[in-house]
Amino acid sequence: MNSQENQTNEELGSLTSRQPEESEDLRQTIQQDVPELYRPPTAGDANNTEDSYLDELPDDLEMPLLDHLQELRMRLFYALIAIVLGIIGCFVFVKPIVQLLEIPARGAKFLQLAPGEYFFVSIKVAGYSGLLVASPFILYQIIQFVLPGLTRRERRLIGPIVLGSTILFFVGIFFAYIALIPAALNFFINYGSGVVDQMWSIDRYFEFVLLLLFSTGVAFQIPVVQALLGLLGIVSSERMLSGWRYVILGAAVLGAILTPSTDPLTQSLLASAVLGLYFGGIGLVKLLGR
Repeated sequence: MNSQENQTNEELGSLTSRQPEESEDLRQTIQQDVPELYRPPTAGDANNTEDSYLDELPDDLEMPLLDHLQELRMRLFYALIAIVLGIIGCFVFVKPIVQLLEIPARGAKFLQLAPGEYFFVSIKVAGYSGLLVASPFILYQIIQFVLPGLTRRERRLIGPIVLGSTILFFVGIFFAYIALIPAALNFFINYGSGVVDQMWSIDRYFEFVLLLLFSTGVAFQIPVVQALLGLLGIVSSERMLSGWRYVILGAAVLGAILTPSTDPLTQSLLASAVLGLYFGGIGLVKLLGR
């Protein structure tokens, strides 16, 4: 009897001694398994959620191809109407515009070398000016057409890019008007001073001036292109800076192509402006963290 009681007590003691060990093992198992079942949100999860949200299309409505073509035709029609109205409006006030563009050519006389030459020059000036006046509305129509296909992240870039591009374009036109055109004309006038009388064809003069104005405005879009390449992750600021030798060569070639005249002064001024814009664009891309 006593032996049975002793055996029972030993079994109870062994069970009692195993219970804390089993409880400790169970607690450790729970601690290991619970984090796998539930993990509190982290900053990385929030960033991933925000990235996926920004990369989504806000509009889930898909348009058939015919509807896209119909909308494209409508946008082109609106843009064409804006251009026509701009040209007509500028043609009404073409005389003040012509007088404004003649200011850089002080010391020269303009000749009409053929019947109706000034009339066709007026149409050309009104055409360029009307296109310039209608450009904001044309840009608006382009944005409205491509907007449904852009993600939220891409839509956030439209405003700064459009604003920066517009400002740089008009700054380029202003730079050409106050610097490039006077420099080129003064070079030609001084070169022929005392040898020939400065009497120029009005058609050739305005062809030179208008082409230089718009080509300079286009050249001033370089920082916008750099910012787009950086934001899209195509080219980094370090890579842009590493190719500075090729950029200098390209700026010289671009200055020679975009400048209607062949004088080295105008080409050098435009090439210097292109280089300044390029390195300024590198700084902009670096500020954007790219």
